[in-house]
Amino acid sequence: MVGDKARGEMNAFQRNGSKETLFTFISAGDDPPKGDFPVQKKSPKLCGSNYPLSIAFIVVNEFCERFSYYGMRAVLTLYFISFFHWDENLSTAVYHAFSALCYFTPVIGAIMADSWLGKYKTIIYLSIVYVVGHLIKSVGAIPSLGNQVVHVVLSMVGLFLIALGTGGIKPCVSAFGGDQFEEEHTSERSKFFSVFYLSINAGSLISTFVTPVLRGDVKCFGEDCYALAFGVPAALMVLALVVFIAGSGLYRKMPPQGNVLLEVCKCIGFAIKNRLKNRSHHIPKRDHWLDWASEKYSKQLIGEVKMVTRVLFLFIPLPMFWALFDQQGSRWTLQATKMNADFGIYVLQPDQMQFLNPLLILVFIPIFDLGLYPLISMCKFNFTPIKKMATGMILAGMAFGLAAIVEVKINETDMPQLVPKESLIQVLNLAKNPVQVTIQDQDLFQQPVEAFQDPAEYSNLILNGEQQNLHFILQHQGLSLTFNYTVKEKSVYSLIVFEAEGSLSSRLITDLKAKPENGLAAVRFINGLSQDANLTIDSKQFVAVPKNYGVSEYLLLGRDKYNNGKCITEMGEFTLDLGLLDFGASYTVVVTNVSGDAVKTWKSEDIKANSVHMAWQLPQYLLISAGEVMFSITGLAFSYSQSPASMKSVLQAGWLLTVAVGNTFVLVIAQAAPMAQWAEFVLFTVLLFAVCIIFSIMGYFYVSVDPEDLQEKEEKTETPSRGNMISLVTQKTKL
Repeated sequence: MVGDKARGEMNAFQRNGSKETLFTFISAGDDPPKGDFPVQKKSPKLCGSNYPLSIAFIVVNEFCERFSYYGMRAVLTLYFISFFHWDENLSTAVYHAFSALCYFTPVIGAIMADSWLGKYKTIIYLSIVYVVGHLIKSVGAIPSLGNQVVHVVLSMVGLFLIALGTGGIKPCVSAFGGDQFEEEHTSERSKFFSVFYLSINAGSLISTFVTPVLRGDVKCFGEDCYALAFGVPAALMVLALVVFIAGSGLYRKMPPQGNVLLEVCKCIGFAIKNRLKNRSHHIPKRDHWLDWASEKYSKQLIGEVKMVTRVLFLFIPLPMFWALFDQQGSRWTLQATKMNADFGIYVLQPDQMQFLNPLLILVFIPIFDLGLYPLISMCKFNFTPIKKMATGMILAGMAFGLAAIVEVKINETDMPQLVPKESLIQVLNLAKNPVQVTIQDQDLFQQPVEAFQDPAEYSNLILNGEQQNLHFILQHQGLSLTFNYTVKEKSVYSLIVFEAEGSLSSRLITDLKAKPENGLAAVRFINGLSQDANLTIDSKQFVAVPKNYGVSEYLLLGRDKYNNGKCITEMGEFTLDLGLLDFGASYTVVVTNVSGDAVKTWKSEDIKANSVHMAWQLPQYLLISAGEVMFSITGLAFSYSQSPASMKSVLQAGWLLTVAVGNTFVLVIAQAAPMAQWAEFVLFTVLLFAVCIIFSIMGYFYVSVDPEDLQEKEEKTETPSRGNMISLVTQKTKL
């Protein structure tokens, strides 16, 4: 009777299978639990069509939810860098840990929906968790609220709840939308999923463009407004929940009917357990290891699990693609912060470049489906799904190869890497005449330094220990003066030479060791006036500089032209014109004298501005987006075609887990094997190419099947499994 019961369960499951659609978690057909579930009713239609009015609420809900998720995630890496002051590797690791969690939790949501609460209640409850996570995340981004520990704790709790919410409702919303259609309206249901997919991409496209603007172009609490950048997605998620609840009276709500994923796991677990119990060489072998589950499960279920495991075996190499793909929001965004983002008519934020991916996806899908694939077919080339997916991997690998080349060009404008027993120094001659500078035990500055000469680059100081006291000899108009300064290793210095009280004087000041973060410009001031000066850079940036060549701290400013500053001294208020402060540059501005109603300044560019334009990232985005179309969409369709109707949800679970594993791989690399960024890009390129070869070999030996044909074959050959265990025991007794 065990086998008969299993067959009955599977038949019940198949009857329900037609109500689900491509890659949504579906039910296993267990008897519904007791409870109050409304009698199904026909939903009002849209404008006399066969489209239920309820789907309008579901589509709007999905748009708002995707806006909420992608908008929040777009600024997440820079939030870790700028707000928490984490390094790039830690920020990347936490970003990908969050992304991985978002793709592990759909399994939890599917089990909740199909085995316990039903789709509607699961969406409601987890959306509330989602909203709470967003609110906590937004509050954690308010600078004045507690210290950094409080901010980190609130942010991590918020991210965990967001991951639980977005992952948990992921498998439920699309399936719930499919439930709204009646059996005979399959064409309308298919069109609904096209609109549903469009709403996902529209939400992603708009949010990845808008939220970086809210972060960078709006200032709150004196800095980038992360509270607003997280708050707007939170508001959209609240709206998504309100819209979804508003349509409650129109929905067709199916009761939970058990989860097929659990059935598959139980079947596999029983097969392994039974095989281990009967591992004696006297026991007859079986054709397949899953056949050891036949004592409890029907041949139909076992046959379908066999088909699924064949496809899941092909999934093993796939996480490497996602390891590269999801770095658009981490490593590629960090790369963009070190580039020139001025496109003439518009200056992009570095995290805005991510909007190219959903935009290109919307462009590439019709081009590939209506142009490229038919053209390849006309050339009589058998472009199978396996070949398409392998091509997608190659394109993604090429994208990272280009990213490595771009990174090498970016590094040319970086400060040199500091090593032990070495420092860097430059001379700023603010006197009226040339000065010859000689440093003890160093062979530097062979030629006199001209007055207000812009240093071409820093010079290397070789030390005899962690720090060294050096003699600096300045020769000026026949006079020779000696100054002693202590120089520490791995530091960057500027030697300021100036005239004070009729004599030559100097000062050794510390410079920045690296470019300012996030494409900001750094500027400090030297006051050459005989009065203290209060400088106003813009309406929010103020700095006081002592008289007689006092030096200010560095200010970090967004890239812009600062022509309307103010300099206030005892003599009055004067105009301060700084000109353009460019991406990633560091400046020293010397206030020299007053002329009319303005102060005269001299500006030195200590660290060169970002010279590689952000447009050079466009080819890598083109390649990886084309790769996504060929890999992801083809992979989903191929997996769908190779699995029986009752097992679509199991393959979606496997597919989503490949994304989670890929993100996990990135965080491991970022933390366990830190290396130069260009080298890391090359490593991922090589790994993906190697995985592509393995996948191609696996695909070469894979034989495509028609699940319906196999199912018919199984039905013809199926015999009751009742009594199998008795036969097995009898055989053991005879032996």
